Amino acid sequence: MNPAKAALQISIGAAFLLWPALWNGYPILFSDTGGLIEMSLEPTMGWDKPWIYGPFLHLFHWRTTLWASVIGQAVLMSGILYTVGQRFGVPRWHVVRCAVLAAGSAAPWFTSLLMPDFFTPITVLCLVLLATGASRGWAILGAIAIASHLSHLILAAAVIATLGLLARRWPWRPALALVGAILLLLTTNIVGYGRATLSPNGSVFALARLIGDGPGRWYIDSVCPAAHLKLCAWSGRLATNSDEFLWEPYGPLWDRAIWGDDFGPVALAPEAARLVPAIIAAYPGQVLAAAAANTLAQLRLVRVGDTLVPDHLDDAVVPKLALYFPAAELNRFRNSRQAQGQLTPPPYALHLALLGIGLAATLALLTRQRWRLLAGTILVALIANAASTGALSAPHDRYQARIAWLLLLPPLYAASGTANGVRRSTSAGPIRTSAS
Repeated sequence: MNPAKAALQISIGAAFLLWPALWNGYPILFSDTGGLIEMSLEPTMGWDKPWIYGPFLHLFHWRTTLWASVIGQAVLMSGILYTVGQRFGVPRWHVVRCAVLAAGSAAPWFTSLLMPDFFTPITVLCLVLLATGASRGWAILGAIAIASHLSHLILAAAVIATLGLLARRWPWRPALALVGAILLLLTTNIVGYGRATLSPNGSVFALARLIGDGPGRWYIDSVCPAAHLKLCAWSGRLATNSDEFLWEPYGPLWDRAIWGDDFGPVALAPEAARLVPAIIAAYPGQVLAAAAANTLAQLRLVRVGDTLVPDHLDDAVVPKLALYFPAAELNRFRNSRQAQGQLTPPPYALHLALLGIGLAATLALLTRQRWRLLAGTILVALIANAASTGALSAPHDRYQARIAWLLLLPPLYAASGTANGVRRSTSAGPIRTSAS
């Protein structure tokens, strides 16, 4: 297709995917967005997130307006959806596909959200592109997408394994993106923490999950006070919810009687790193059962609304907007529907109905050689995402909603192929199943 026509289609598709931000009057923010903004503007790494997405935001906004960042996200999402269509021989009808996604799926809501969750579907689609012979340049975007959220490491590994099985060849191009993500994480943590580690404080989140599920509490109660753990001060009264353990201001992580002037989560990390393997060794069956239950729970959580509320934005985001951006930027946020508590999610019945149709159609497309690679990879990605978030964190709607909309892509692309009269390929290889 003519490059100008392709650029026009991508731009129109981006506008469709940006409609929630336009309706809101501002990019959609989350309480974590404030810390992510600060990452690229202060000599700080942040204790709980990779130093990846914050610099990505800065690549666009340059302390002028976050509108530039969300527009960049929309163009990027539209562009990758267009490129996937090209690889599978259906470059036409891109605008129609984006319009369908915008009408009732979660795609536009997460495209309009300034959070690393935006990169979850990008991770999957980049790896699919690389497996179908797209330029190695997509590995750069894939590496950034994978590194932006620690759960994406597990997601990417599962997707790469699936691509290898379906293509019956070693998926070295997708693997290159995963290696790049690992190198990004190691490098940023060496610079920021002086340690070659994927996550300097990741053990705190794993411990929180084990405590919330029960085995962590049982173990600490059984070994204290003899174990001389700092958490022994909370033995018998640890939270039964991992989010409460992590974020409750009067909980153990923020108890000055334990940590003094040290920052609790960072101070706990070495102790957590010792506790996590000990707890798993003591209660392997219970840990596995809890992980399976959390994965199943996460698979069912696909509502959009938990990212739209104004909770904690005045404390976590407003000070950052006031400090780093022109005064007009804070006014734009203050005038948004989200800031006023008026940003409502899409009708859940429509959202759920579309996902049900997408699931049925994607399962049906597994029988068609042309679409097996895309359909099979997306189905595995949904399960891997549920496991990497539900089993390792706490199940939340946004974790699965951010990727569940991918179920709509195989039937949308397949319908476009039928409309264009494109022949189905009988070749087994993924490159040959794309347009030739």
